[in-house]
Amino acid sequence: MLKEMIDFPARPNLLPPATMAYIGDSLFELFIRNLLLERNAAKPKKLHRQAIEYVNATAQAELLEQLREYLTEEELVIVRRGRNAKTNVPSSADPADYQYSTAFEALLGYLYLKGEEDRLLELFKLIKEIL
Repeated sequence: MLKEMIDFPARPNLLPPATMAYIGDSLFELFIRNLLLERNAAKPKKLHRQAIEYVNATAQAELLEQLREYLTEEELVIVRRGRNAKTNVPSSADPADYQYSTAFEALLGYLYLKGEEDRLLELFKLIKEIL
């Protein structure tokens, strides 16, 4: 369905990792919001507080570590590129966690931009089991 709606870049692997992470961040937040609604329909303020527990550098870095064994070589290359991306680390975040969080988001963004909907859904299913 997404492939018909969106004109994806011809070679998303050539995009800067921060650009892939930008898209991946949005995807992951939407995934978490849907997951929270699925598990417990609550008021927006409570949902937002719950979402913050998952959509932060530390939680995403931990998720990436748990997913690592399921990733392909191609995906691991994207993760390395994302980890090594030049980013401005917020003072509230641990720099290492922030790097791995960016790597996690870059992976999700890459798969989305590449049109790998099935693989993205597969990873989201794994994440759902982990959480």
